Amino acid sequence: MIELMILGFLAEGPLHGYELRRRMEQLHGFARTISDGALYPAITRLTRAGLVTREAEAGRAGAARQTLTLTDAGRARLHDLLRDADGHDITDGGRFVVVLSFLSLLPDADERDAVLRRRLAYLGQPASFFYDGDRPLRAADLTDPYRRGILLSARATSRAERAWIRELLDEPPREETS
Repeated sequence: MIELMILGFLAEGPLHGYELRRRMEQLHGFARTISDGALYPAITRLTRAGLVTREAEAGRAGAARQTLTLTDAGRARLHDLLRDADGHDITDGGRFVVVLSFLSLLPDADERDAVLRRRLAYLGQPASFFYDGDRPLRAADLTDPYRRGILLSARATSRAERAWIRELLDEPPREETS
């Protein structure tokens, strides 16, 4: 996700390292912090791979600032990451928010729709945070009001997201079973 966020934000225009980190934290850091120990080595890897360029310029008090710019190869890599989003990128809500934040940068509408269809398929599967053996428990099965609240909130969120995706894909609404 760090690589996707770096490439995605740089696709919007060149940034200084501290501004890039600020934007990443605003998008994703509320749930998962982004340390310098993760960000700057990732920038170095992307630079060495030719996906990002760095240009030093004078900063305040004589400290040099690095301006980061996405290369054409970096844009191609960004498109690959978005097009190929699957697995945890689809099933983990926080990761999917990152994918969704940059999905409009993928030029091909069919490829964007394919990512949304993978998310829609995932959201259509029976799931729960609580199980009786292998059977997912529904809110009606629970007596604990807090666990029940978790499931009711998750169900409402899932319904809203499925409706939004179907609308975006121009699919007719379906009868919801969960």
